[in-house]
Parts: sequence; C-alpha cells; structure tokens
Amino acid sequence: MAKILRVNMTDRTAAYEDVPDKYKFLGGRGLTSTIVHDEVDPTCHPLGPNNKIVFAPGIVTGTNAPTSGRVSVGGKSPLTGGIKESNAGTGWSQLVGRLGIKAIIVEGYPTDDGWWGLHITKDGAEFFPADEYTGKGLYEVYPLLFDKFGKKVGIASIGIAGERKYANSGVCFNDIDNRPSRYSGRGGLGAVLGSKHLKFIVVDGEGAPGVEIVNKGLFDQGRKKLTQALRSHDITKPGGGLNSYGTAILVNIINEAGGLPTRNFREGRFEGAAKTSGEAMAELCKTRGGVGTMGHPCHPGCIIQCSNVIPNPDGSELVSVIEYETTWAFGANCGIDDLDVIGKLTWMANNYGMDTIEAGGTIAVAMEAGLAEFGDGKRAIELMEEIGKGTPLGHILGQGAATTGKVFGVVRVPGVKGQNMPAYEPRAIKGIGMTYAISTMGADHTSGYTIAPEILACGGDVDQFDVDKAELVRNFQYATAFIDSTGHCLFIAFAILDIPEGFEGLVEECNGVLGTEWTMDDVGRIGKEILAKERAFNAAAGFTKADDRLPEFMKYEKLPPHDVVWDVPDETLDAVFEE
Repeated sequence: MAKILRVNMTDRTAAYEDVPDKYKFLGGRGLTSTIVHDEVDPTCHPLGPNNKIVFAPGIVTGTNAPTSGRVSVGGKSPLTGGIKESNAGTGWSQLVGRLGIKAIIVEGYPTDDGWWGLHITKDGAEFFPADEYTGKGLYEVYPLLFDKFGKKVGIASIGIAGERKYANSGVCFNDIDNRPSRYSGRGGLGAVLGSKHLKFIVVDGEGAPGVEIVNKGLFDQGRKKLTQALRSHDITKPGGGLNSYGTAILVNIINEAGGLPTRNFREGRFEGAAKTSGEAMAELCKTRGGVGTMGHPCHPGCIIQCSNVIPNPDGSELVSVIEYETTWAFGANCGIDDLDVIGKLTWMANNYGMDTIEAGGTIAVAMEAGLAEFGDGKRAIELMEEIGKGTPLGHILGQGAATTGKVFGVVRVPGVKGQNMPAYEPRAIKGIGMTYAISTMGADHTSGYTIAPEILACGGDVDQFDVDKAELVRNFQYATAFIDSTGHCLFIAFAILDIPEGFEGLVEECNGVLGTEWTMDDVGRIGKEILAKERAFNAAAGFTKADDRLPEFMKYEKLPPHDVVWDVPDETLDAVFEE
C-alpha cells in the first residue's frame, strides 16, 4: 500500500503514514495543493516554522507510461506569498513512486545550525549530516553524492541560493545523466527547504515494489493510445519539432508573432532571435560536435526528448539544458544574442540552484535600473557572480525581479503577484496574458498554455489579439491542473488536444492505476476542484481581484511591432472563474 512520508525537521524524524481516503485518488499537483491547503496556515511566513514543502509524484509516475517522470513540489511561496506548485521532469520522482511513496511532507523547523540530507530506501528513511556540502556549487556536489550513494539514486537538492533563502531559489533534481539540471524552479521553494536546513533528499529505488496498478489491462490500453498519439503528432513525434530543436523551436515562431519580450518587455521582436533559437542550437551541436546533442531525454521513459546538451567550441560540454524560457530570459529579455553567454548564465543558475526565468528577468530589471547595458553579456555574468558570492547586491538580485525593481525604483517590472513573466508578451498574445493575471501561481505560462491554439493552432486556431478568451483560459487551467496531477509532461497537451484517442488514453492510464471510472468529462471537474483549493488558499492569504492584474505600464506603453497595449477588461479577467 502506498504511504505518505512525513519528515519533521524539528526533531529530525521521518515516519510513514497511511494515505487518508481523501487523498487516495490524488497525485502530483492535485495532492501537493490539497495538502498545502489542508495543513499550511495561509497567513504564515513562507520561511517560518509553519510552512511545509510537499513532494508528490504523479498518478502514473513510476510506471512505464510515456513521458511521465514529473514531480510536483508545493508549499507557500516566498516569492509570491501564495500557494505554489512547481514541476520538474526527473528520474527522482519515478523512484519515489516505485517505492510506494505517494507524497513526502517536510515540516518543522531546525533547532540547531546543522544541515542535513535524507536517504530513502525500501527499508526506510535516515538522516545524514550535510554540512560538508554547503556553500558549494551543485556541479561540484552532485558527483560526491553519487560516489557516496551509487550512480542509480535520484537526488533532490537546493543550491547556495536555497541555503541563503533567496526567493529565486529552486529545487534541483538530477537529469538522466545525473547532472544537477532539472528544476522545480519557480516560486522560491528552494528557500523553504533552506529554512528547514534540509539540503538533500536522496532516493534509492533498488528493490522497490513498484507502482500498484489496479487494472493492468486498462492501463496498458491507455498507455498504447497515448504513446501512439505522441508518436504521430508533428510537435511531439520522433524527428518532430520538439525532438529536433527542443523547446527553443519557439524562439523564431514567437518572435515572428511579435510576442517575444525583448529588453525587459520593451519590444515584441528581437533582432538577435535567430542566433538564440533551437535551430541555432542544433547547428551548434552539428558544427562543434563532441558531446553536443539535441533530442536528449530529461528522464527515463520520455519519448518526446526535447532536452539538449550544448557544446563548447572544443566539443566539451557547456551546459544542459537550454530551454526556450531560458534562452529567452538570458537572451532576448536582456538583449543578448550569444549562445555561449546564455549557456554560461544557464550553467551558473543550475550551479547556484536558481530559476532561470526569474534570474534572467532580474538581470533585465537590473539593466533597466542602469546596473548594466542591455546586450552586455560580460556584465550579466558579473551580476550572476554577485548572486553566487552572496554580496549585498547579490542578495538583492537573489530575491527576484520584483524586489530588485523596488530597490532600484524601476517602473517596468513585468510580473504578477511578485513573479516575473515568462517568454510570451501578454500585450501581443492576450490569452496567455489572462493566464498570467489570474493564475494562482503568479505569472506562469504553464498554468494554462493557451499558446497552443493562439500561436501553434493546436486544439483550434484562435486570434492572438482577441480579448474575449475567458472560457478558453478557464478550460486550459482546469485541464492543466489535471495533467499536472497525472505525472505526465505538459507537452502531451499538444497531441491530446488534436488526437482524441490520446486524450482517452491519458484518462484510461489513470483509471488503470487507481481503479477509478473517470471519463474525459471528469478532467475539467477534477481540475476545477484543484483550482478551487488553490484559490481558497490565496484568498485566505489576503489575495483579492486586485492581484489578478498585469502591470500598469502595459496598459499605456505600446508594444512594437504591433503597437498594442494590454486592453483586456478587468471584468473579463474576473469572469474567468465566475462560471
């Protein structure tokens, strides 16, 4: 039977509990948000003793379902002050699922100054001292841990950003090659682990019993349907867009649409976009050779394989992975068109334990403040070094774009609820702007990826400038909350939006594991229930409709090249969840 592992950092105990009936059919985001809703005081200080951080593999994570190695990490966010679910793809979550652990709840508060790791095996969970690993980069630390615990373990960790409780600190997981490169990055949940002095959670899956599957035949039927859909859709199939060019295939597409935020959201097109695109990365891998590769999986069983390994000029490894959001955050958003500089900044973010979206957004705001010129890659690296060194300026930058903007008196700070916007300009693509505004997570494209129909013509073909999208945005948020609960990568959405059999397969997989009798009509209901808990938490934390708004400057600053402003009425935003 699946269990919940409750880790108390006050007395350093780790005990298994039976799963309450109310959590029986939950996983991933549905479970993390429900536990946070049920157990965390919404008014607590995010870094105080009453916050908790919850890890949950998805419903099918740990099975052989395709592209299902996702983990949800939840808690109260130090960055937004609201509920947070941050998601990553990693083999770590598959090991947790196979050990029969439905969730890991970390609570309590340290009574001493020591740092600790937790080692989980089929026989239980034990603490180990971790002081010797603090104050160091994760690229130095991870090999030491794999030497100590074996090459097949999974590692969840924080870097020095989390140790220092920066609001821009993520939770890092190892990728398929054991790099410290897969991040539940957004929202500063690494700082929550840092406040509890839990540096690592090392999971050994040897001898694990595996995920219980109630109806194996139904599960296999669903798995085959979803696999077929993923292998036949142009975006997700082998040799398709994501596999060939990674997520950064979007750079040229979004740039052409006039929605690539450039130089801290001053413009919607970047003249250097092509140099920072997925196509440019593929060419770099081809010409430099060595370890460079596209079509790299982030976890075992991923069949989309949209990761990459970017080489140095001599063919050695520069970094893995440069995602679309990352090449934009350190690239167009900072006016930088050099992939070697972007790769170096990405490596630094990985090494320190930081979210690349917030880090790039922070550097762009710092450039706005005059700390550097837009396009100055050398100075951008120096600003990241300030964060790594922990200088006074570094501590400011480590708290994210909103804090940096306040300290330096910057008006153009493109965020919602304290979280910097991702790589889609809301003035030019209205649906994703609505998603930013009303998401429970702060500005977050993954809360409801309306880019699919607005730009990519997946699941329909919607005018990017249309402001009447309340129903679209609502439905995408509900469906996304469900997908985030299954443990599948959100990129399955491209295929299941266009191929109904793939959607059927997703639901059948879940029914096979859980023994439920869900239909496709239940997906919206389940997503709605998850969003209701998240919204209730935020309301109790003090959020109102006034927090579901985009920055004022977007209402009066026209965005080139289309010269558009943010013109979605507040009433339309408020109507999204008022069905």
